[in-house]
Amino acid sequence: MWFKVLIVINLLLILISLFSGVFFLAKDNGNSNRVVTSLTTRVALSVFLICLLIVGYLTGQITPHGVAG
Repeated sequence: MWFKVLIVINLLLILISLFSGVFFLAKDNGNSNRVVTSLTTRVALSVFLICLLIVGYLTGQITPHGVAG
């Protein structure tokens, strides 16, 4: 269960980084690197999420669900 909570927290952090990047893009007048930092953080969190999903699948913490019957 804790593994799925970690995935959801990671997704929320990605969303926070996304919206902070949009905010900095709108409010900064090209005077700082906060947009680039936000993008870098979002990419790093996304790579971490992919690694979490792979590890979760390989260890059996998460399983795929088929739609076909």
